[in-house]
Amino acid sequence: MKVIHSIHELELARAQLGDAQVGLVPTMGALHPGHLSLVEIARKLTDVVVLSIFVNPLQFGPEEDYARYPRPLQQDLEACEKAGVEIVFNPGVNDLFPAARQVSVQAGSLGAVFEGASRPGHFDGMLTVVLKLLNLVQPTIALFGRKDAQQLASVKRMVTDLNVDVEIVPAPIVREADGLAMSSRNQYLSPPDRQSAQALWRALKAASGEVTASAARRTALEVLDQAALDNPNFVLDYAEVVDPDTFAVLDDEDSGPALLAAAALVGTTRLIDNVELTLAAPTEDDSADNRVGAARTS
Repeated sequence: MKVIHSIHELELARAQLGDAQVGLVPTMGALHPGHLSLVEIARKLTDVVVLSIFVNPLQFGPEEDYARYPRPLQQDLEACEKAGVEIVFNPGVNDLFPAARQVSVQAGSLGAVFEGASRPGHFDGMLTVVLKLLNLVQPTIALFGRKDAQQLASVKRMVTDLNVDVEIVPAPIVREADGLAMSSRNQYLSPPDRQSAQALWRALKAASGEVTASAARRTALEVLDQAALDNPNFVLDYAEVVDPDTFAVLDDEDSGPALLAAAALVGTTRLIDNVELTLAAPTEDDSADNRVGAARTS
């Protein structure tokens, strides 16, 4: 396994790969089995796996956890080698962001709602780094987990709009034994907050069988509102039924694939999760009274 820190080294390594099929797994490190599941998929689909480890300052807000974000590099490298990663790209901030940098990616309307509304500029910063990684690595495919569903939709939109020659491969959510979606930030949770955080998955699971947007939303909110009553550290940001590609809010007139996405602040830790839905076409018996409005916010 090669560990590369500079763009020049990466360019040399990439040139040596020639026409090999390359899979890129972009990460911010603090690797867990969810990340390693992306590596496993990439190994099955490509000849060479490149995993990047870069804690991107552009996608953190001024009051967020950039300074304390976990950076267990040696542990991550050991996990990568065991998983069969061929190249780890671990640049410094100055390597990726020259002092005179002026141009960046703007996520557009997709980056201004839900996570984008709660974390202004987050998707602009994320897409800027992802585009740089795609240009540098020139992968055949790049893998992104479905837990970060709005990130996945934004990357797919960027690749389409900017004609980037790469296939974006979504990967299933990997969960802890208690149902909590795996995240590097889970380690921040205190034991009581960890217990409360499980309400996110319980709510999504309870709503997963619903076939109308209003019913799914209502079922999820029953669980999430109770979690907030039980623990004042559980603060719901949103729980909404959206289009998986545009994140437009759906109502009972809509049918087909949908996503129930939710986010909450549990203690000082922001957690997100989602579940796929299939909405049924409305019938004459559907009542307009069941249609509810905009996203639930804290």
